[in-house]
Amino acid sequence: MEVFRLSRAKNADQLSGYGAALKGARWNSRGVEMIYAAENRSLAMAEVLVHLSLAMLPKDFLMLTIHIPDVIEVFNLPASRLSDGWNSFPQKRLTQELGDLFISEKLYAVMCVPSVVTKGDFNFLINPGHPLYKEISIVWKEPFPFDQRIFTD
Repeated sequence: MEVFRLSRAKNADQLSGYGAALKGARWNSRGVEMIYAAENRSLAMAEVLVHLSLAMLPKDFLMLTIHIPDVIEVFNLPASRLSDGWNSFPQKRLTQELGDLFISEKLYAVMCVPSVVTKGDFNFLINPGHPLYKEISIVWKEPFPFDQRIFTD
């Protein structure tokens, strides 16, 4: 399987989860390393755009194609584990607890979760502490300039 991630050029050679651990995010608490990826390039872009404005948009983004070997089982988070408001902003503690448990239990290297940004699409959370993590790799990097029409009226 291939998943996608937009990354600043200076961080594009590594998949560490360190960036997510700095502040925490929807699916991880501060201090918990997790790698966020998307099922397609458009979703990877959308997930970044919700956090930036044109004035803040760096010009050095790269689109990473990440290969997850078929031997790695992906855990699909059941919708029944999500409570009302799971997709609110700011995020609720429940989603962080689910993600933190995924990381600490190390039962799966990858978990599939619904996107908040685009309903019906999915993100993939990668556990850098899982024994099979070393099998996951970046197979392609390419510059990703944002179309400026995204930011115009």
